[in-house]
Amino acid sequence: MNNMKEELIAPCGMNCRLCLGNQREKNHCKGCRNEIDIRYKTKGSVSCIIKNCSVIKSNESGFCFECDKYPCRRLKQLDKRYRTKYHMSMLENLEQIKQYGIDSFLRNEENKWTCKECGNIVCVHRAFCLICKTYIE
Repeated sequence: MNNMKEELIAPCGMNCRLCLGNQREKNHCKGCRNEIDIRYKTKGSVSCIIKNCSVIKSNESGFCFECDKYPCRRLKQLDKRYRTKYHMSMLENLEQIKQYGIDSFLRNEENKWTCKECGNIVCVHRAFCLICKTYIE
């Protein structure tokens, strides 16, 4: 299936493919690393402190884990919110990428977030598949 793409993994470790903004048809978000064309930039991405960090823009991988301040206060806050509300951790994602590489991370994400009923990628912001409405365990 291979629905997970490296360019959809944000510097903070968010898998943008799982985001409601990426999965919706109207005002489809292409992820914060795919914003070459100004028409596709989202308000959140333009103002994102993490994405716009000068250290991230200059490091080799493009991920926060290369920063001397990793994990910074903003990343910790984001991680806490996503762990609490959506049962996903940006810090765990970044550690997986750092330790095992992006290809391994993408394969794991594919297995973890594919709906067992219809094969669609599940949205992290909902407790059910947006296509077949099957609830996530």
